[in-house]
Amino acid sequence: MLEKVLRFFIVVLAAIFGLAIMQLIIPLIISAEYLDINLNIFGITLARLVIGFLGIIFGGILGYIVSPYLIILLKRFSTWVENQLNKMKIHDVLAGVCGLAIGLIIANLLGAAFSGVPLVGSYLPIVFSIVLGYLGIHITIKKRDEIVALFPRLFGEPGKDKKSVVKELQPAKEAYKLLDTSVIIDGRIADICQSGFIEGTLLIPVFVLEELQHIADSADLLKRTRGRRGLDILKRIQTDFGMFVQIDERDFDDINEVDSKLIKLAQVVGGKIITNDYNLNKVADLQGVAVLNINELANALKPVVIPGEAMTVTVVKDGKEQGQGVAYLDDGTMIVVEGGRKFLNTTLPVTVTSVLQTAAGRMIFAKPK
Repeated sequence: MLEKVLRFFIVVLAAIFGLAIMQLIIPLIISAEYLDINLNIFGITLARLVIGFLGIIFGGILGYIVSPYLIILLKRFSTWVENQLNKMKIHDVLAGVCGLAIGLIIANLLGAAFSGVPLVGSYLPIVFSIVLGYLGIHITIKKRDEIVALFPRLFGEPGKDKKSVVKELQPAKEAYKLLDTSVIIDGRIADICQSGFIEGTLLIPVFVLEELQHIADSADLLKRTRGRRGLDILKRIQTDFGMFVQIDERDFDDINEVDSKLIKLAQVVGGKIITNDYNLNKVADLQGVAVLNINELANALKPVVIPGEAMTVTVVKDGKEQGQGVAYLDDGTMIVVEGGRKFLNTTLPVTVTSVLQTAAGRMIFAKPK
């Protein structure tokens, strides 16, 4: 039924268009004297009436022929628009509509002011409407959170002042934990979630998912394996541990780096970033974003040793300095044994002489007991 209605309107518009075209073209081919000397019917000469009728016929036939293709294109366009709107949150849609309205109002005012400009004055309102309408949509969607923050009483609950609203929203914002690509691929986050030490909502930005998908589709076998491992880790967290994993659709088109986008999103939602990237940790600290570093957590959970403590280790390789041997604890902590080179591949008791804590982890120095 809808297709028939659309086809009818397309045929009518095509007929009107055909009439207009014929009225413009025929006078260029046939002289005006000939068009005006024929029988006059209702103030219109017979020649012009016949020409207009032919234009309507030809336009209607053309519209009837091309209408199925136009309807198909219209359906595809409407489907594309619907898909784009489904990807957007309702807040972004409303903000875009408000921005479009503001942009068109400003464009109308500017168009009226510049309408008297010679030659281009009649075209300026169209240009202003397109440019300012787009800018209105783009700016209001991008700055939606900041605009809302300017009017806390308008968007907050009635009867509550600004401080009470902020206090109530703050715990919800701190509950967000943002995962970056490196910590997802690392996989230890799944074991931490299983232990129950992670609370709140795990927020997965859409640009992190896109980076994971790009890695999983890489031609390099190692990268492809790491990317697929990261996607499996996310699925495991969501299904096996009862964690609430939320995909955030916000993206920052003006920022290119994924780490910078992650920091910006953490600032917007007031969340914390979970990572094992040392550089991201430092940059986030400089910008005032809280970071939960998996490597720091792993170092904190390693057993504490003090100088003079005895332990039994197996020397597995030579050290950097002459005569040194290197051993490892079960958690991967490296032990440098002075004079341990001659005990290579031997298990022996040692005494701890000193402990060095670095950004990369803990290093223990010992000597044979």
